[in-house]
Amino acid sequence: MRFLLTNDDGIYAKGLNALYKELSKEADCLIVAPEIEQSAVGHAITIARPLMVRRATKNDVFLGYAVCGTPADCVKIGITELSDKPVDMVVSGINRGGNAGINVLYSGTVSAATEGAILGFPSMAVSLDTHKEADFTYAAKFARKMTRLILRNLKQFRGSAINVNIPCIPREKIKGVVVVRQAQGNIVETFEKRVDPRENIYYWFAKESQSARKQKDTDVGALADGFITLTPIQFDLTRHDLIKTLQDVVHKNIS
Repeated sequence: MRFLLTNDDGIYAKGLNALYKELSKEADCLIVAPEIEQSAVGHAITIARPLMVRRATKNDVFLGYAVCGTPADCVKIGITELSDKPVDMVVSGINRGGNAGINVLYSGTVSAATEGAILGFPSMAVSLDTHKEADFTYAAKFARKMTRLILRNLKQFRGSAINVNIPCIPREKIKGVVVVRQAQGNIVETFEKRVDPRENIYYWFAKESQSARKQKDTDVGALADGFITLTPIQFDLTRHDLIKTLQDVVHKNIS
């Protein structure tokens, strides 16, 4: 059994290390991850320059392959070129910071998992809902449970991705595990206006909040309430409910 592990926080990230240690008890794990942090790059891929790949080591021990590219790049090249045997599953994470609601579109972590799904592999993205230093041990153990669940139901989950978000609270305070939809509420973003020593004005992204926190049946709302959230996601962005409406409007107005 071979798992391909990646992330968007970079190959030396603590979350990826915790994931590797735990999932290595379940399967042979190969790390193919960005050389440097690639947070919020979405599903970008590299086409205008070569992908540089190096063997990364830690304490003189082979760690995995560091790619000068995006998380989606890592999945593509990991599966097609770097893995010396067939990959059975793609796992992305553990991200430092939640990836729920509209953030799913921006997330490099989630995009790596959806790239795995596009290529036909069962995939999972795992995120811990904090931007502070944290202990990833429990999140890694839960990720291992999820790999077992997905592989036991391979026929249903092949070619799909499961987005997992874990609240960063003591384990005994986690209220349970829920399967919920992705929230669709708006994000309220703020920027700090600053001036550099040469009196040039610049802006620094400060914080965001999602209005969907009150929607209890969504990933954002349930995560805020202390639940681990599971959301099956796909890469079809079609508004199927608007196809007929658009057809009618076009037929009436465009000849």
